[in-house]
Amino acid sequence: MKVGITLPQFRPTADASLAAARASEAAGLDGVFVFDHLWAIGNPDRPARNAWPLLGALAGETERVVLGTLVARVSLLPNAVLAHNLETLHRMVGDRLVAGLGAGDRLSVAENLAVDVPFPSADERLADLADACRRTCALGITTWVGGLSGRIHELALAEGVVLNLWGVEPDRVAAVTDVEVTWGGPTPKDADATADLLRRLEVAGASWAVLGPPFIADDDPRRAVEMVGEAVAALR
Repeated sequence: MKVGITLPQFRPTADASLAAARASEAAGLDGVFVFDHLWAIGNPDRPARNAWPLLGALAGETERVVLGTLVARVSLLPNAVLAHNLETLHRMVGDRLVAGLGAGDRLSVAENLAVDVPFPSADERLADLADACRRTCALGITTWVGGLSGRIHELALAEGVVLNLWGVEPDRVAAVTDVEVTWGGPTPKDADATADLLRRLEVAGASWAVLGPPFIADDDPRRAVEMVGEAVAALR
């Protein structure tokens, strides 16, 4: 199982994200992932670094780790623009890119409305998500779809892409046997608890574990990366 983190991008500058990415590479982690939000969920006064220029900066700051979106939401950009952004990154970093895609949910509505982008119905967003998957797969980009609903699971199966489950217990990962599954979720506060979580996810069959807030978003993200590196070393 590969292990990555989400980056601390809800900051006034990109400095913490770039530092955490460099630390992740030095610590032997496998990947770093960015959110696609205009602000931290539930906190519109908290800044967020835009995913696309941040990924471009990360392409120049790293050499080995996978770079990914977790997840890019289909309702924020037209699919042609979304695919163009990902194609550009793919030309820069090749197989180091993962296109994590999602349909969004009710927590995303305010972000869309704030920038005068309509928030389509669930059926429309799922159709857009399937189209986006076809576009990224046609470009040869590794593609994940994020979501907990049965319809997202069915879409992953139909489109032949990876299913990402956020915040679930390892037992739920183990219950999925018909598609490749990756996991994302909160990071425990210490290396032992993190190593235990990673062991359970590996046994459950997850191909990736992506550790995210709250701990990775703390004031010292590089120390958080070191802790995750210690947990990964214990796992391996």
